[in-house]
Amino acid sequence: MSHTCGPFCFPLQLGRTAGAFDVIGVFQLITAIKGFRGRRAAAVAVTAGAVLATGALTAAPAQAVTTPTVTAKGAYLMNSATGATLYSKSADYKRLTASTTKVMTAKVVLSQSNLNLDTRVTVRKEVSDYMVREGYPSTARLIVGDRVTVRQLLYGMMLPSGCDAAMVLADKFGTGTTVAARTKNFIAKMNTTAKNLGMTNTHFDSFDGLTNGSNYSTPRDLTKLGRSVMKSSTFKAVVKTKSYTAKTITKTGATRTMAPWTNTNTLLGWNGTLGIKTGSGTQAKYCLIFAATLNGESVVGTVLTAPDAASRTTDVKKLINYGYARIS
Repeated sequence: MSHTCGPFCFPLQLGRTAGAFDVIGVFQLITAIKGFRGRRAAAVAVTAGAVLATGALTAAPAQAVTTPTVTAKGAYLMNSATGATLYSKSADYKRLTASTTKVMTAKVVLSQSNLNLDTRVTVRKEVSDYMVREGYPSTARLIVGDRVTVRQLLYGMMLPSGCDAAMVLADKFGTGTTVAARTKNFIAKMNTTAKNLGMTNTHFDSFDGLTNGSNYSTPRDLTKLGRSVMKSSTFKAVVKTKSYTAKTITKTGATRTMAPWTNTNTLLGWNGTLGIKTGSGTQAKYCLIFAATLNGESVVGTVLTAPDAASRTTDVKKLINYGYARIS
């Protein structure tokens, strides 16, 4: 028969009588118990002294994260993974969006059913006329008659902020019998998409941000848009690209190598920055919808109406660092 012994169990010593074990064994048992208790008490006393000396019993308070001050009149920051608010400054105040509008243009295009990114679209003369009429805004330098793929147009719209590329896409994916009707229909799709995303303080009157007086949104709404569209692998690939060279097909069927399109977002690659889109204008000042991921922590946000490009950059850097600190 086996026995389970505790720490004070002694084996029966061979050659001793039961009586001898009763006397000697009990004496040894009592002595061992006293010795153990003495050593344990001493250890506890030493440990307690060390704890009191070091303050280990009191948990160290977590380092406070200082809320940043930004120059932009409106700003909002969200945890990309959870949708939780991390920072807010006039987040629901309606402001001009400038070229950040093109993020919604891309969202509508990428939401089309059975979308073929390699479909070629011909650049119409109406596009050139529009650019002249608007005073030559930011451009992808598209040439009338060239056939350009939908994928290339997305790069042309999002990197150099081409208003011409935005118009070609709006004309392609709008419904109607004329360019004017199709682009108007496309803008209506932009507003429907905004409503579906819960962008309750947003309205678009253009496909590129060149407003006719009623093109506005808020930092919170544009952040919702940014979070949504960054779920598209195609969009993510486009906006994180620093430079892209397109090869278009001319009227004669020849291949035209376009001058490289450079991304206007100079923050790309900084501290995990992945995009998304800059914007600027006389009234809108400087804007940016941004997204960043580092060490598994992801943030997305928007700044609107920063006083200048340098301040916009500083604001966004502060917010990204603050977001990472809040999440970690």
